[in-house]
Amino acid sequence: MQKRWHPDLRAIADQAMEKYGFHPSFPKAVIREVQKLQEWKLKEARRDAVDLRSILWVSIDNHDTMDIDQIQFCEEGPDNEIHVKVAIADVDHLVRKGSPTDRHAAKHGTSIYTGVITYPMLPVQLSEGITSLHPHQDRMAVVIEYAVLPNGTVRHGDVYPAIVCNKAKLVYEVVGEWLEEGGDFPYDNLEIEDLADQLFLQNEAAKRMKEQRAEQGFLDLQTIEASPVMDNGDVTGLVIQKESPAHSLIEEFMIAANRTLVNQLKDASYPMVQRIVRTPRNWEGIIEEAASRHVHLPEEPDAQALAAFLLSQKKADPETFPDLSLTVVKLMGPGEYVAIAPDEDSVGHFALAVTDYTHGTAPNRRYVDIIIQRLIKAVISSNSPPYRFDELEMLAEHLSATEKAAKKVERFMIKAAAAVLLQDRIGEEFRAIVTGAAEKGTYARIIDPPVEGRIVKNEKGLKVGNKIVVRLLNTDPEKGFIDLERI
Repeated sequence: MQKRWHPDLRAIADQAMEKYGFHPSFPKAVIREVQKLQEWKLKEARRDAVDLRSILWVSIDNHDTMDIDQIQFCEEGPDNEIHVKVAIADVDHLVRKGSPTDRHAAKHGTSIYTGVITYPMLPVQLSEGITSLHPHQDRMAVVIEYAVLPNGTVRHGDVYPAIVCNKAKLVYEVVGEWLEEGGDFPYDNLEIEDLADQLFLQNEAAKRMKEQRAEQGFLDLQTIEASPVMDNGDVTGLVIQKESPAHSLIEEFMIAANRTLVNQLKDASYPMVQRIVRTPRNWEGIIEEAASRHVHLPEEPDAQALAAFLLSQKKADPETFPDLSLTVVKLMGPGEYVAIAPDEDSVGHFALAVTDYTHGTAPNRRYVDIIIQRLIKAVISSNSPPYRFDELEMLAEHLSATEKAAKKVERFMIKAAAAVLLQDRIGEEFRAIVTGAAEKGTYARIIDPPVEGRIVKNEKGLKVGNKIVVRLLNTDPEKGFIDLERI
């Protein structure tokens, strides 16, 4: 039996980083700067910071997440309102504009999660240490308040500096399963009074907001994103993270928090960077895709009609819905960052069915969030904007490009890991779904394990959505190739 080859996935990841314009390691100047930083002390807190350490803050994230950006708290208000507080890690407190660490973070723009290795935007001493909202650690934060009304609409509130302390680090899958299926509360061992009631209230607020956005036509897209399972540097499998009420909870809370940040900046007549998804650039293609499934869409872009089409397809054929979602995403065009001048109208976010949206709730992971944090802190302090509009224009264009490059690194490494996983299964047959059929090639997603490869033999006549059987012909981890034959 031929001995299995174990490629160095870390080296392949480093090469992918360099190929797409990133540095796999931090410059010496950044390392020296971070080594000089000390653990945050209360005496360094802003004088106007509100002490909110006593309330029941919680975080919900992946089980292995260490760069915790946000924590949240809810309480009942009058007239069946739910009052929400979202605390965002004050990264700017330690990462000053123009410092070596800041310049490196600006250049990379984002943390890159390959599954094999994570390349953080900020050194782990910061992002997983003293700027992370770990449980039982006092931290500086920017708190965003808003109220969720009974009909799901949001009334924007105040934004201010605070001292906070996370009371519990919770996990998506655990919270989501409990909210969905009920049963015994999974965190009784933490012995935190009112924790279950707090999560119920947060979930109620999230459901209200999601239902309201659904009425406005938000797009319920569900693309498959597999992640490698690693054991001592070897790929042992690929997993797909299942969406749950806990994921939806955090998504709704952050959408409302980001819109509240935009509202504050608009009221202060500050320039800003917004996150947009323009009206679909290829609406005709979306119409054709719907027509192939015997559904008629209006000639002009209509978010509500598209949302209704997607919902019907998800119910009719859940197995192929992720591939339909991916097709729609490609036809719509990517999200991007744009600079918005004071009093300039927003382009809006077509997929989320919201206007006036930004990214400001993950400053440990995305640089645009640090920009927004600095702008909002300037508003709070009644200072001039820390960025000129032309600076924001250049940064928005650069960060849109780095995000695109980062996704290329992540997708390549998923393919490389999948090629390793399948290298001793040459000749086996798999059920698959055609995900792409164009001049550049025909591609199919194997159902189990969930990997995509190129059909290099007998590919003629295939259309997107066809369910087929394929044979694995070859894999090449260093190139991220998985070659298939249609049977």
